[in-house]
Amino acid sequence: MKKKRQDLILEIIGSREIETQEELAYALKSAGCSVTQATVSRDIRELGLTKKTGKSGKQIYVRDVRTDPALSEKYIRVLRAGFVRVEQAMNILVIRTVSGTAMAVAAALDDMNLPEVAGCIAGDDTVMAVIKTVEDAAAVREKILEMIR
Repeated sequence: MKKKRQDLILEIIGSREIETQEELAYALKSAGCSVTQATVSRDIRELGLTKKTGKSGKQIYVRDVRTDPALSEKYIRVLRAGFVRVEQAMNILVIRTVSGTAMAVAAALDDMNLPEVAGCIAGDDTVMAVIKTVEDAAAVREKILEMIR
């Protein structure tokens, strides 16, 4: 129940701008998930959600994988170890890696549950990450670059 609810929260904040806990609770209720404000608050904290300025100029909830120690350290280590460079081709990111590490890098990106990432496929030294929109691809590219710094 909790995992499904938290996955739904990530889906909601990934698909639209949510400014307040009340908006998030309403969106969850609209999706058939009855919650209290306390539950929403706890989920926000557990998911490591933070706020940033959205396209509309409002402060919106986003997931910052760097705030989730269980995820961030493991996945960032994998990214750092394998990363060579990243290029954006429309809504696709082509991530060049050290030979033999592409599958680990792709798995790390998939496991981060970034709502913008539809999925990744990997060869030996290249990952192709399909991103939902061109704008999201630019944002994910920047997230990757921030994580490996």
